Amino acid sequence: MNDKELVAQHAARLVKNGMTVGLGTGSTADFFISELARRQQEEGLQVSCVSSSVVSMLKAQNLGLSLVAIEHLTHLDLYVDGAEEVSPDNALLKGRGANLVREKLLARASNQFIVLVDQSKMVEHIGANFAIPIEVMPFAWQLVQQSLKQLGGTGDLRPNTNGNGLAVTSYGSLVLDMSFKSKQDSAELDALLNATPGVVEHGIFQGLASTIFLADKGVVQEIQVN
Repeated sequence: MNDKELVAQHAARLVKNGMTVGLGTGSTADFFISELARRQQEEGLQVSCVSSSVVSMLKAQNLGLSLVAIEHLTHLDLYVDGAEEVSPDNALLKGRGANLVREKLLARASNQFIVLVDQSKMVEHIGANFAIPIEVMPFAWQLVQQSLKQLGGTGDLRPNTNGNGLAVTSYGSLVLDMSFKSKQDSAELDALLNATPGVVEHGIFQGLASTIFLADKGVVQEIQVN
Protein backbone atom coordinates (compact mmCIF):
# COMPACT_ATOMS: atom_id res chain seq x y z
CA MET A 1 0.00 0.00 0.00
CA ASN A 2 1.43 3.40 -0.96
CA ASP A 3 1.25 6.57 1.14
CA LYS A 4 -1.71 7.96 -0.85
CA GLU A 5 -3.80 4.84 -0.18
CA LEU A 6 -2.74 4.80 3.46
CA VAL A 7 -3.74 8.40 4.17
CA ALA A 8 -7.03 7.99 2.27
CA GLN A 9 -8.00 4.93 4.31
CA HIS A 10 -7.03 6.78 7.50
CA ALA A 11 -9.48 9.57 6.61
CA ALA A 12 -12.25 7.18 5.56
CA ARG A 13 -12.29 5.67 9.07
CA LEU A 14 -13.57 9.01 10.41
CA VAL A 15 -16.76 8.84 8.34
CA LYS A 16 -19.83 7.84 10.36
CA ASN A 17 -23.38 6.83 9.45
CA GLY A 18 -25.61 9.69 8.40
CA MET A 19 -22.79 12.06 7.46
CA THR A 20 -22.79 14.29 4.41
CA VAL A 21 -19.30 14.03 2.94
CA GLY A 22 -17.57 16.22 0.36
CA LEU A 23 -15.48 14.32 -2.17
CA GLY A 24 -12.28 15.83 -3.49
CA THR A 25 -10.66 15.36 -6.87
CA GLY A 26 -7.35 13.73 -7.78
CA SER A 27 -5.43 10.52 -7.21
CA THR A 28 -5.49 10.64 -3.38
CA ALA A 29 -9.17 11.61 -3.30
CA ASP A 30 -9.89 8.67 -5.63
CA PHE A 31 -8.52 6.28 -3.01
CA PHE A 32 -10.75 7.92 -0.39
CA ILE A 33 -13.84 7.53 -2.61
CA SER A 34 -12.99 3.87 -3.23
CA GLU A 35 -12.58 3.23 0.50
CA LEU A 36 -15.93 4.90 1.26
CA ALA A 37 -17.60 2.66 -1.31
CA ARG A 38 -15.94 -0.41 0.21
CA ARG A 39 -17.19 0.54 3.68
CA GLN A 40 -20.69 1.03 2.25
CA GLN A 41 -20.67 -2.40 0.63
CA GLU A 42 -18.97 -4.36 3.41
CA GLU A 43 -19.99 -2.49 6.56
CA GLY A 44 -23.34 -0.99 5.54
CA LEU A 45 -22.10 2.57 5.94
CA GLN A 46 -24.84 5.06 5.02
CA VAL A 47 -23.59 8.44 3.78
CA SER A 48 -24.57 11.17 1.36
CA CYS A 49 -21.82 12.59 -0.84
CA VAL A 50 -21.31 15.83 -2.73
CA SER A 51 -18.61 16.06 -5.38
CA SER A 52 -16.09 18.81 -6.05
CA SER A 53 -15.96 17.96 -9.76
CA VAL A 54 -17.55 15.96 -12.55
CA VAL A 55 -14.65 13.51 -12.27
CA SER A 56 -15.29 12.70 -8.60
CA MET A 57 -19.05 12.64 -9.22
CA LEU A 58 -18.69 9.98 -11.93
CA LYS A 59 -16.33 7.87 -9.83
CA ALA A 60 -18.70 8.00 -6.86
CA GLN A 61 -21.69 7.14 -9.07
CA ASN A 62 -19.88 4.18 -10.62
CA LEU A 63 -19.08 2.83 -7.16
CA GLY A 64 -22.68 3.17 -5.97
CA LEU A 65 -22.31 6.06 -3.53
CA SER A 66 -25.35 8.27 -2.91
CA LEU A 67 -24.86 11.79 -4.29
CA VAL A 68 -26.57 15.08 -3.48
CA ALA A 69 -26.27 18.11 -5.77
CA ILE A 70 -24.32 21.03 -4.34
CA GLU A 71 -27.40 23.20 -5.08
CA HIS A 72 -29.36 21.21 -2.49
CA LEU A 73 -26.64 21.22 0.16
CA THR A 74 -27.64 22.62 3.54
CA HIS A 75 -24.69 21.34 5.59
CA LEU A 76 -21.51 19.34 5.19
CA ASP A 77 -20.02 17.26 7.98
CA LEU A 78 -16.73 16.46 6.34
CA TYR A 79 -14.81 17.44 3.22
CA VAL A 80 -11.79 15.34 2.25
CA ASP A 81 -9.39 16.38 -0.50
CA GLY A 82 -5.74 16.61 -1.42
CA ALA A 83 -3.59 19.67 -2.07
CA GLU A 84 -0.73 20.55 -4.40
CA GLU A 85 1.17 22.38 -1.65
CA VAL A 86 1.02 22.87 2.14
CA SER A 87 3.04 25.68 3.75
CA PRO A 88 4.36 25.85 7.36
CA ASP A 89 1.31 27.95 8.41
CA ASN A 90 -0.95 25.23 6.92
CA ALA A 91 -2.12 27.31 3.98
CA LEU A 92 -2.90 25.21 0.91
CA LEU A 93 -2.47 25.53 -2.82
CA LYS A 94 -5.25 23.78 -4.72
CA GLY A 95 -6.99 23.98 -8.04
CA ARG A 96 -4.63 22.46 -10.59
CA GLY A 97 -7.78 20.73 -11.85
CA ALA A 98 -9.56 24.12 -12.03
CA ASN A 99 -12.52 23.25 -9.79
CA LEU A 100 -11.75 26.20 -7.54
CA VAL A 101 -15.27 27.49 -6.91
CA ARG A 102 -16.71 24.14 -5.85
CA GLU A 103 -13.63 23.20 -3.84
CA LYS A 104 -13.57 26.42 -1.84
CA LEU A 105 -17.35 26.33 -1.31
CA LEU A 106 -17.07 22.83 0.16
CA ALA A 107 -14.03 23.74 2.26
CA ARG A 108 -15.84 26.71 3.81
CA ALA A 109 -19.16 24.89 4.29
CA SER A 110 -17.76 21.81 6.03
CA ASN A 111 -17.60 21.29 9.77
CA GLN A 112 -14.23 19.63 9.19
CA PHE A 113 -11.93 19.91 6.17
CA ILE A 114 -9.35 17.10 6.10
CA VAL A 115 -6.43 17.48 3.73
CA LEU A 116 -4.58 14.39 2.50
CA VAL A 117 -0.94 14.82 1.45
CA ASP A 118 2.43 13.11 1.36
CA GLN A 119 5.81 14.60 2.18
CA SER A 120 6.35 15.86 -1.39
CA LYS A 121 3.53 18.41 -0.92
CA MET A 122 5.15 20.16 2.06
CA VAL A 123 6.78 23.43 0.93
CA GLU A 124 8.43 26.50 2.47
CA HIS A 125 5.87 28.85 0.96
CA ILE A 126 2.80 28.69 -1.28
CA GLY A 127 3.83 28.90 -4.92
CA ALA A 128 7.17 27.16 -4.36
CA ASN A 129 6.49 24.38 -6.87
CA PHE A 130 3.43 25.52 -8.82
CA ALA A 131 1.96 28.68 -10.25
CA ILE A 132 -1.19 29.89 -8.49
CA PRO A 133 -4.34 29.16 -10.51
CA ILE A 134 -6.62 32.17 -10.74
CA GLU A 135 -10.08 31.74 -12.23
CA VAL A 136 -11.17 34.86 -14.11
CA MET A 137 -14.19 36.13 -16.02
CA PRO A 138 -13.42 35.64 -19.74
CA PHE A 139 -14.10 39.27 -20.72
CA ALA A 140 -11.87 40.54 -17.90
CA TRP A 141 -8.80 38.33 -18.18
CA GLN A 142 -6.48 40.94 -19.70
CA LEU A 143 -7.43 43.55 -17.09
CA VAL A 144 -6.95 41.01 -14.31
CA GLN A 145 -3.61 39.91 -15.75
CA GLN A 146 -2.48 43.54 -15.84
CA SER A 147 -3.57 44.08 -12.22
CA LEU A 148 -1.68 40.96 -11.15
CA LYS A 149 1.44 42.07 -13.02
CA GLN A 150 1.35 45.28 -10.99
CA LEU A 151 1.41 43.07 -7.88
CA GLY A 152 4.56 41.37 -9.18
CA GLY A 153 2.86 38.44 -10.87
CA THR A 154 3.99 36.73 -14.06
CA GLY A 155 2.02 34.20 -16.04
CA ASP A 156 -0.56 33.62 -18.72
CA LEU A 157 -3.77 31.83 -19.55
CA ARG A 158 -3.77 28.07 -19.08
CA PRO A 159 -3.97 26.10 -22.36
CA ASN A 160 -6.36 23.17 -22.64
CA THR A 161 -5.09 19.61 -22.44
CA ASN A 162 -5.03 19.26 -26.24
CA GLY A 163 -2.93 22.39 -26.60
CA ASN A 164 -5.21 23.77 -29.29
CA GLY A 165 -7.09 26.31 -27.19
CA LEU A 166 -7.63 27.64 -23.68
CA ALA A 167 -8.66 25.76 -20.56
CA VAL A 168 -12.23 26.59 -19.58
CA THR A 169 -13.69 25.74 -16.16
CA SER A 170 -17.05 24.05 -15.71
CA TYR A 171 -18.49 27.53 -15.07
CA GLY A 172 -17.10 28.99 -18.28
CA SER A 173 -14.22 30.89 -16.69
CA LEU A 174 -10.62 31.09 -17.92
CA VAL A 175 -7.62 30.29 -15.71
CA LEU A 176 -4.52 32.44 -15.29
CA ASP A 177 -1.55 30.52 -13.87
CA MET A 178 0.49 33.19 -12.08
CA SER A 179 3.74 33.16 -10.11
CA PHE A 180 4.55 35.76 -7.44
CA LYS A 181 8.23 35.30 -6.62
CA SER A 182 8.40 38.49 -4.53
CA LYS A 183 5.35 37.64 -2.39
CA GLN A 184 5.82 34.58 -0.24
CA ASP A 185 3.30 35.50 2.48
CA SER A 186 0.22 33.51 1.47
CA ALA A 187 -2.11 35.50 3.75
CA GLU A 188 -1.09 38.75 2.07
CA LEU A 189 -1.40 37.27 -1.40
CA ASP A 190 -4.77 35.71 -0.53
CA ALA A 191 -6.07 39.16 0.50
CA LEU A 192 -4.68 40.84 -2.63
CA LEU A 193 -6.25 38.28 -4.95
CA ASN A 194 -9.59 38.45 -3.12
CA ALA A 195 -9.57 42.22 -3.65
CA THR A 196 -8.82 42.08 -7.40
CA PRO A 197 -11.92 42.78 -9.54
CA GLY A 198 -12.60 40.12 -12.17
CA VAL A 199 -11.13 37.27 -10.11
CA VAL A 200 -13.79 34.59 -9.65
CA GLU A 201 -11.69 32.41 -7.32
CA HIS A 202 -8.08 31.41 -6.75
CA GLY A 203 -6.05 28.48 -5.50
CA ILE A 204 -4.83 29.76 -2.12
CA PHE A 205 -6.85 28.12 0.67
CA GLN A 206 -5.88 30.23 3.67
CA GLY A 207 -7.11 29.20 7.13
CA LEU A 208 -9.54 26.58 5.81
CA ALA A 209 -7.94 23.25 6.72
CA SER A 210 -9.08 21.62 9.96
CA THR A 211 -6.66 18.71 9.96
CA ILE A 212 -3.82 17.70 7.66
CA PHE A 213 -3.07 13.99 7.33
CA LEU A 214 0.55 13.70 6.24
CA ALA A 215 1.70 10.28 5.05
CA ASP A 216 5.42 9.56 4.98
CA LYS A 217 6.99 6.14 4.50
CA GLY A 218 3.95 4.25 5.72
CA VAL A 219 3.20 6.44 8.75
CA VAL A 220 0.35 8.95 8.97
CA GLN A 221 0.84 12.09 11.05
CA GLU A 222 -2.22 14.14 12.03
CA ILE A 223 -1.56 17.89 12.07
CA GLN A 224 -4.38 19.70 13.89
CA VAL A 225 -4.99 23.18 12.48
CA ASN A 226 -8.43 24.51 13.51
